[in-house]
Amino acid sequence: MSLNFIRYELSYLCTFTINKKFTTIQTKGAYFIMSIKFNSLYTSDCLKLMHKMDDCCVDLTITSPPYDKLRDYKGFSFDCNLVAQELYRITKKGGVVVWVVGDAVIKGNKSLTSFKQALLFQSTGFNVHDIMIYKKKNTPFMRSNAYTNCFEFMFIFTKGSPKTFNPIKEPTVRSGKEMLVCNKKADGINHKVLKELKKEKTKTNIWEYAVGLGGSSNDKIAFKHPAIFPEKLANDHILSWSNKGDLVFDPFVGSGTTCKMAKLLGRKYIGCDISQDYIDIAQQRLKAVIEEKLLFSEESQDPSYSSTFYNEEPIEKTTLF
Repeated sequence: MSLNFIRYELSYLCTFTINKKFTTIQTKGAYFIMSIKFNSLYTSDCLKLMHKMDDCCVDLTITSPPYDKLRDYKGFSFDCNLVAQELYRITKKGGVVVWVVGDAVIKGNKSLTSFKQALLFQSTGFNVHDIMIYKKKNTPFMRSNAYTNCFEFMFIFTKGSPKTFNPIKEPTVRSGKEMLVCNKKADGINHKVLKELKKEKTKTNIWEYAVGLGGSSNDKIAFKHPAIFPEKLANDHILSWSNKGDLVFDPFVGSGTTCKMAKLLGRKYIGCDISQDYIDIAQQRLKAVIEEKLLFSEESQDPSYSSTFYNEEPIEKTTLF
């Protein structure tokens, strides 16, 4: 069989052909070509993968790229400028990129890599819609001559005004009608007006999460990756910036947290990592989710929920389940 041309027959879904450039799907009279399949993990350089993706196809990207050599990612690095350009191209109008990064301290001097990257994304065309804080409840890292760093930045880049915002609410301390201070005028006097305090309010842009086993995730295998972010963090951003059926992308998928939470929340996903070891971790985590859904959900009858994991090269190692 040709390595560039492999044909599979799936009686419950459709007939499709995979070669090194694109996937063709034919089902009940419908015929279309996609360069990249939904609900898939790819072992690939993210730039090579994004080159194959259509313009304006992604609703939401959530990712945490390797930065400042704070962790050993098996020697892999990336060109932030090119990644920003490709992300802008593939993001839909009104789409969002959540970029989770921090800064190294080099000889007592903060690198400010995070803000350099933010300015780069801005120059590419993205709006810096918000600068959010990911606060870690139980960080163990300390410096002898500075306060313990317990946060990373979550930059919210948007392609124009965000098309989706589903704000997460939290209960207010008190509610009901009260006399509240309104804006002071030039005389500096506090003026009060009768207003109603609602029972709920939108969360602030500082989000706090426990980290480590039981905090970031209960999946022990996830911690074979050197730097995972909490499942709840991905969950909250997916709920905030996307709707069911939207496409969520992670170009540095690592242990697969973004794709796992996208799957659980009814979104389509695409994940990519240059490390086969990390893709294997992500695959195992997603496979567990899929098997659980097949056992306990009626979605097991819906072929659109089937998932594919395969390597970009060589194509004959494609695995379907």
